[in-house]
Amino acid sequence: MTETLFAPGYKAEPFWWEASPRPAKTEVDLPASADVVVIGSGFTGLHAAIQTARGGRQTVVLDAEAAGWGCSSRNGGQVSTSIKPGYDALARRFGAETAFGLLREGHEALEWIGDFIAEEGLDCAFRRVGRFYAAHTPQSYDVLARAQAAPIKGLETGSFMVQKAEQGAEIDSDLYHGGVVHPQHASVDPGRYHLGLLAKAQAAGAEIVSHCKAGAITGAPGALVVETARGQISARNVIVATSGYTGPATPWHRRRIIPIGSYMLATEPLPAGMVERLIPKDRVLTDTRRLVVYYRSCPERRRILFGGRVSISETDATAVAPALHAEMVRIFPALAETRMSHAWMGFVGYTFDEMPHLGAREGVHYAMGYCGSGVSLSSYLGMKIGLQVLGRSEGDSPLSRIPFETRPYYWGKPWFLAPSVAYYRWRDRRAA
Repeated sequence: MTETLFAPGYKAEPFWWEASPRPAKTEVDLPASADVVVIGSGFTGLHAAIQTARGGRQTVVLDAEAAGWGCSSRNGGQVSTSIKPGYDALARRFGAETAFGLLREGHEALEWIGDFIAEEGLDCAFRRVGRFYAAHTPQSYDVLARAQAAPIKGLETGSFMVQKAEQGAEIDSDLYHGGVVHPQHASVDPGRYHLGLLAKAQAAGAEIVSHCKAGAITGAPGALVVETARGQISARNVIVATSGYTGPATPWHRRRIIPIGSYMLATEPLPAGMVERLIPKDRVLTDTRRLVVYYRSCPERRRILFGGRVSISETDATAVAPALHAEMVRIFPALAETRMSHAWMGFVGYTFDEMPHLGAREGVHYAMGYCGSGVSLSSYLGMKIGLQVLGRSEGDSPLSRIPFETRPYYWGKPWFLAPSVAYYRWRDRRAA
């Protein structure tokens, strides 16, 4: 590890926590019962709690750590349509009508989150800056161009191609071969967004019980009991909103979620004008590699925030930070001497079909599995699952009607992750 890569005062924790520290431990007694118990206090759990509390249900939100300690305050703050498979792949699996409906959910989520933030008056640096999706090979550019030339009616986004010769208007880098701009995609400060949601949930009457790990869920639909580190709590409804942090307390969900570590760094403040030169239009950026990287400037346009997967297996964020820095420098050689002020990681909740899921099983509701693109969908589906608990038709979603798959011999520990990462790394390098 090259110590000179780390700035004085370096912190192995999310950059977002500087302005939005995690809330202090809640010193409250666990109620004996509630109408609704939500397990997980990230975007999904808080949006669900806002709906159920505003709907008149006594709502208690549990978290094993501080509120929002997981990926809701650790992600890159990139907001997209979020559904990963394309129309053709979904149509082959589910038929044309369902494929269209599933993709429309992603579009609705992106529009809805902006409306929600505006209507609720949340101060979280939400901006529709657009995304530059960069092609890492000429062949990848051709694939993007073919898709752009034949949009599905009703799923248009206003996106447009940028050739390599013109990509300097989007990014000051020679690594890529052009790309596509999605103008409706957005950026947000996830730490501030989470604290805003937390305040809204509490104002609605939801009780947040942090540092209270949930255990087994027993009982029958309508009369459930949640074991916790502070005793039992009974509930008419339980919502599991743990995604990448889903554990043995809910084994059925754990068999369907693949926790994958994603790593991020923040640079120290850069010289005046440098961020504007590197990312002229303040876009959020990703590329077409299977082991994707994602990056942007901070809301104040002083730093670069850079994330991705650069390790074969899970490791300490500080240990992997030099490799992540090297990947950043491949894209932006001008940052070679720039030091890091923060490095951190969080667990993304991936699924075997690369789709998010929500629904109910044996009386326990859930929404999870955002596959690394969860800011809008975790919020939107949290809202939806809250409405489903209230029995309201607005909570309906086509994502509730597709199977939530697992695989034989998978019990929640992804033994296949390291060889998969190695394979996709080989493919990305071979294509380049």
